[in-house]
Amino acid sequence: MADFEDLLAEGEAVPTEGWDFSWFDGRASEQRPSWGYARLLAERMRRAEAVLDVQTGGGEVLASVPVAPPVVAATESWPPNLEIARRNLARFGAVVVEVADAAGLPFASDRFDLVVSRHPVVTRWDEVRRVLRPGGTYLTQQVGAHTVGELADFLREAGPPAVRAAPSGEDAGAGGGGDDLPRTPFTTRSGTSPVTAVRCAEAAGLEVVDVRQEACRMEFHDIAAVVHFLRKVIWIVPGFAVDAYRDRLRALHGFMERHGPFVAYSQRYLIEARRT
Repeated sequence: MADFEDLLAEGEAVPTEGWDFSWFDGRASEQRPSWGYARLLAERMRRAEAVLDVQTGGGEVLASVPVAPPVVAATESWPPNLEIARRNLARFGAVVVEVADAAGLPFASDRFDLVVSRHPVVTRWDEVRRVLRPGGTYLTQQVGAHTVGELADFLREAGPPAVRAAPSGEDAGAGGGGDDLPRTPFTTRSGTSPVTAVRCAEAAGLEVVDVRQEACRMEFHDIAAVVHFLRKVIWIVPGFAVDAYRDRLRALHGFMERHGPFVAYSQRYLIEARRT
């Protein structure tokens, strides 16, 4: 039986840069949506002339495609991810630009025939439309409302008062968009429902041609995996710190030691839209 304090220390020590989740192998798992975002991305990249990946993280997903168009650009807001993304996307000759999640896109209008994003923190649907060429496509996989809510709700049951009072659904703004999120009908953040996202896309002048939704099973096998996950995916429990949740983490550790993995569900949806 692993020591609780040792597992906490391990979960706190793992670097959080990039979107490489290989550390979780054997310790946590997540079912992937049946539509296969990486496959859809690769298919569209083969036909594109110029692609923009918004909030690329470490560029890991974009770098996985076998063929890229002549022009590849990406944005990322977190400085530790920028150099990782530049390394990962170097073989495409990609330009990776530091851009705040809620900011406008620093590219000319009508620049790209394909814009993509996987799990963006904030989506500026008006900016996506602006940089798309007429007839261009936006493909995005988004995090839905109350994703991994089972874990967030368990921790909040006895968490710090300010966090305990916070909702875990769409109104919680579960995506780290922050108070600087533009209050416009064209902006959504992670944790928004697909109904709201489609409404914003259409308000921005995009034609939504495909919407798919799934709940994907997640399993956490030890408390180190829980700690690392909450440090890496910071919008699940905003302000998460081990010391603030030590008692709840200890209870969860005991549950997993006796009864097996803790099960939660990630909410995912896919939207494909076109500029007409």
